[in-house]
Amino acid sequence: MGIQDIIEGKKQWRAHMARVKALPPDYQIVYKEMQKYFFKIGPMDLPDGPLLPGIVDFFEEGAAAGKGVLQLIGNDVAAFCDDLVKDSPTYADAYQESVSGEPGTAEK
Repeated sequence: MGIQDIIEGKKQWRAHMARVKALPPDYQIVYKEMQKYFFKIGPMDLPDGPLLPGIVDFFEEGAAAGKGVLQLIGNDVAAFCDDLVKDSPTYADAYQESVSGEPGTAEK
């Protein structure tokens, strides 16, 4: 990864976070909690993948429609997050495999 890639990545991340800051406050709170959750257990392709930008797109549409964030995702934010990454390899899966010593034991 070259310096230009790093600079471009930072520009994209700042633009992404500007979109988050433009959301209504309740959406921002839920997004930040989801982001923390994904960074903790998240899919291995989280930094480069479409997940976080897709959530912002979804939230922008919901806010434009006048819906509350919990109307979109339900009351269990963690369950919503788990459903989004259910078919993606996660760091939690990799950790579970390393602890058990058996490849594929954490697959769903």
